Amino acid sequence: MPALELLNPRPGERILDLGCGDGELTRVLRERGSEPVSIDSSRELIAAARKLGLDVREQDAREMEFEDEFDAVFSNAVLHWISETDIVIGNVYRALRRGGRFVGEFGGYGNCAAIVTALVDELELRGIDGSKASPWHFPTADEFSNKLAAAGFSVPYIELIPRPTPLPEGMPGFLATFADSFTAHVARDQRNGYLSAVCDRLEPLLRRNGEWIADYVRLRFEATKE
Repeated sequence: MPALELLNPRPGERILDLGCGDGELTRVLRERGSEPVSIDSSRELIAAARKLGLDVREQDAREMEFEDEFDAVFSNAVLHWISETDIVIGNVYRALRRGGRFVGEFGGYGNCAAIVTALVDELELRGIDGSKASPWHFPTADEFSNKLAAAGFSVPYIELIPRPTPLPEGMPGFLATFADSFTAHVARDQRNGYLSAVCDRLEPLLRRNGEWIADYVRLRFEATKE
């Protein structure tokens, strides 16, 4: 995984995996000789990660209170779910030792743009204000870099990377997993029709040779605590 290679975990390093999910990447950190600690807010995912024998703690990244404890903080596919990223960045800065690095990847500006637009537009066609339905924030590189700098980080690397990604479960499966905040605005008996209309709108844009491709754009970065 490119972000993991950017982190380049070293034996003996104490690394915080922020938003570890099922723990698969944390397991890789451990296999490379580091000493990972993980946090997540999902009890279901925490249970899965603990089955791997990992040190996993139930904690919201906005509320963590680590101080000068880690050589690095790693985060994958998490930060676009958190609106208060400035709080999280400040907490990460405090958690790192001097010279420690904050490395991660998440949805950046333009991520799933066609999908979000279709979800919002189909709400609007039904007379529903969809402007605040999205649970995500996808920042530009400049926006996120400025937040890192404001917290005291130097930012040697940050880049937006288009990454069209096949969806094994197709667009219907993707929407079933990730579109709850949009479908919550639609009457229960109309949700299937709403999602079908979204798929119809997206098909000419994101379906190629029978395969659905998500329009992902990732923001990958490395920051250092000065």
